[in-house]
Amino acid sequence: MINDEYFLAALRLASGNDPIPQHVSAAARDAYRLRVPLAVTAVHAESSTIRSVRDDDNSHLVRFVADGLTFDLEVTEGDGLIDVAGHISPYPGEGTLVDVRSPHMTLTRRIAQTGHFVATGLPPGWLSVVCHRPGHPPIQTTWVRVRP
Repeated sequence: MINDEYFLAALRLASGNDPIPQHVSAAARDAYRLRVPLAVTAVHAESSTIRSVRDDDNSHLVRFVADGLTFDLEVTEGDGLIDVAGHISPYPGEGTLVDVRSPHMTLTRRIAQTGHFVATGLPPGWLSVVCHRPGHPPIQTTWVRVRP
């Protein structure tokens, strides 16, 4: 595993004599912490984008696909927070956990035998979901920006 300080020192050496600005180093450390080692990345399904599904324009659907699994997420915005109702199919198996992540917090949920999960109270902004199946590498969705 790479130590953050060694990683940043290597970047400084590779960049030449000018030191990397402090805010750039901090942003690089923050981005590095968001990675999920050995994860398979689920991408948007071909014809799917975040789109309104209700008249009040506060709910959106998005679909991701990878490694034989389909992630259907309904993202609802309200009171300045984001709620996610998700479904993973086919059912990924007993003991599967889902992390619903923002850059500021992670909510871990067990998946029901129907493949459903819910996470509420996330801050607006960037969102990603990671599925942890026993005996398999994690699968993470790409990051999606949700604006209130």
